[in-house]
Amino acid sequence: MSPFLEVNDLVMQRSGIQVLEISHLAVEKGQTLAVIGPNGAGKSTLLLGLAGLLTPTSGEICLQGQAIQLKDLLAYRRRIGLVLQDALLLDTSVYNNLASGLRFRGLPKAEIKPRVSLWASRLGIDHLLSRPARQISGGEAQRASLARAFALQPELLLLDEPFSALDAPTRTRLLSDLQALLEDTRITTVFITHDLDEALMLGDQVAVLLGGRLRQVGTSEEVFATPSDSDVAAFVGVETIIPGQVLSSQDGQVRVEAQGNQFAAIGEAAPGRPVYLCLRPEDITLWLKEEAKPAHSSARNHLAGRVSRLSQQGPLVRVVVDCGFLLTALITRTSAHEMDLAEGSLVEATFKASAVHLIGR
Repeated sequence: MSPFLEVNDLVMQRSGIQVLEISHLAVEKGQTLAVIGPNGAGKSTLLLGLAGLLTPTSGEICLQGQAIQLKDLLAYRRRIGLVLQDALLLDTSVYNNLASGLRFRGLPKAEIKPRVSLWASRLGIDHLLSRPARQISGGEAQRASLARAFALQPELLLLDEPFSALDAPTRTRLLSDLQALLEDTRITTVFITHDLDEALMLGDQVAVLLGGRLRQVGTSEEVFATPSDSDVAAFVGVETIIPGQVLSSQDGQVRVEAQGNQFAAIGEAAPGRPVYLCLRPEDITLWLKEEAKPAHSSARNHLAGRVSRLSQQGPLVRVVVDCGFLLTALITRTSAHEMDLAEGSLVEATFKASAVHLIGR
């Protein structure tokens, strides 16, 4: 059985320059695919291609096993809902904005009104329906844009960084509401974002685009915990990437030499193989050098070092430790305060063998 949405051998150019190349990408019916990557990675080009607003240079986009043809674009577009970074509301009432797509599709008034009322209510903007669209806030405008798309009852929903211009509290509330709607409706969705938290929250599957190429696709756990290469690792938040070499491997236990230290890891790798040793900052625990570590600690890796930099990150503190190489950890503000941590503090960093992800190089 074919995937609901499928991309094969897709190449897209803009102004004569190739900006996207994807050999294969598939989304199953009812799934939400979060496409992540930095600015300029080709994310929006992919979405505009999926929306039929940009024509592929080569390759095909298939919906339910049928390749989309230029002559059938109007029929295809009637099957999708599209929400862009900017709400792009018409200069009329909120109600008329929500109703506009339904009117374009020729639905009778008797069907339009209950659909508009339903989705305005579900997106929490029913009290705004009579207000001019230009008099509502950015968060309310994006809710109206989402309600307009959901009211179409699309088979495929395409979202291009719809929260990027919103303040943090508005974004958090809207993300939570959208997550509930996607879980409830199970509309097949492609969600474009550069924000890792959004991808983790909404994506059943995550696709990583870097430099116009698809580098990895998998569940959020697969992509974030076991990135396919060092570039993907760096993008998804692996801040410590150390070149090393496998010393031994037996029964899923691997010993790696890196930067003059030996590390224990879990996995399979042939002795002598060059690897990158990858560590996420949240997997590292710090202790003041003179403190006794609890006897029940299962961490098998220990490194002594000196704090070279501290920086606030919301409720956490990012700590860069010089261990002969730079190791980055994330700890709570409370922990940093209790240790009286400062630049120059002598610390020991510990982490479990299971926290180490090895990538061939």
